[in-house]
Amino acid sequence: MNQIEFALKVFAALAVVLTATTLCGRLAMLVRQPRVVGEMVAGVLLGPALFGAVAPGVQAQVFPGDVKDVLYVLSTIGLTFYMFLVGSSLDHGLTGGSNMRRASALAVSGIVPTFLLGAATGALFFTSLSPEGSNRWEFMLFVGGALSITAFPMLARILQERGIANTPIGGLTLVAAAIDDAAAWALLAVIIAVGTAGGPLDALDTVVGAALFAVLMLTVGRRLLGRLGERVEREGGMSRDMMALVLLLVLVAGWFTDYIGVFSVFGGFVTGLAMPQSEAVRRELETRLTDLNSILLLPVFFAFSGLNTEVSGFGSGGSLWWPLAVVMLVAFAGKYLGCAAVVRAQGYSWRYASAVGGLMNARGLMILVFINIGLAYDMVSDELFAILVAVAIATTAAAMPIYRASLPDHLERTASDATPPPSPGPPGPPTPPTSVPAGDPNAP
Repeated sequence: MNQIEFALKVFAALAVVLTATTLCGRLAMLVRQPRVVGEMVAGVLLGPALFGAVAPGVQAQVFPGDVKDVLYVLSTIGLTFYMFLVGSSLDHGLTGGSNMRRASALAVSGIVPTFLLGAATGALFFTSLSPEGSNRWEFMLFVGGALSITAFPMLARILQERGIANTPIGGLTLVAAAIDDAAAWALLAVIIAVGTAGGPLDALDTVVGAALFAVLMLTVGRRLLGRLGERVEREGGMSRDMMALVLLLVLVAGWFTDYIGVFSVFGGFVTGLAMPQSEAVRRELETRLTDLNSILLLPVFFAFSGLNTEVSGFGSGGSLWWPLAVVMLVAFAGKYLGCAAVVRAQGYSWRYASAVGGLMNARGLMILVFINIGLAYDMVSDELFAILVAVAIATTAAAMPIYRASLPDHLERTASDATPPPSPGPPGPPTPPTSVPAGDPNAP
């Protein structure tokens, strides 16, 4: 096969991916679901679940092994820049304010029960669902971490579009989701470091390297990038050379974290956190990077995930239905019940508690990123991967129906009045993010 023929195969595969994810995304929005639900479903349908079952020969021609390798590279680039945009969109004001104590308690209630139940589930199904040669403790930690994650970008966009991002309940949920995600990514970095190195002591170089990278980027790097932000503010925009510098920085950060044994998305995310808190910078990054990333590169990631989702175990007499039911129950109950109980204990009504529990259960794109990293490092079997993809779709699809059932429109309009009993310190919730990546695939 010459280069022209190979390029034609790649273009054909990208066209199929773009068409499928766009159509399914639109269908999801018609039934009042976030676009990301449709895009995740489209990725699964392009794999063995539908395309591979109905027309296996055609699927093999559209997605041969060498084309899948290209899709993997494109999806990795898309994920790295997506996490960069997520990091750059976070408002640093989230880490302050009198609401931080309540949000931290909510975050812990979303992480700890789900993590413990997930780890116990990992131990229960270790023999049947773990990859060959895997370590029991690492497998348990991975399952617990995957189920503990929350889709922060999705929550930010939902709350903004519903007009309650600046309310106490909105700020509370946003801070808790950000803490959940940060904890899950830190845990995954440690699991990868230990798993690839062979033991805790062997992983020391990776852990120290990742920590030094984060510290340097968030101190020296942030100060240097602050000058770039000042220049963008003065000039009212970002020049071609400045944008090239930012892109180069993200690519180098992604390469470095991949090189030391931590996936490239960590480099992109930390670089985003180091970006200046400037509306002009955020606007420029969203305008120039988001459309290509969210319309093409991230759908490629969904397709790549779907191609890796083996559904044979879900057939008649399949062996995966029992573990799927257990994992799904653990994923939902751990987040929903834990978060709802804490919100109710903080003085909110049961309706608000239920709404927050439903939103915190949404895992969206973030759990897919998590498990794809695990697949790349042989930490998750094909069977568990398929189960966790189903969990990602189901919990994300359930988030808005639970929210709407808990807070109908006439009650949602009173959200600004739903304040808990006062706590010591200055009143008011923390300032939520002013933006999330425009065109975010987690958006409704």
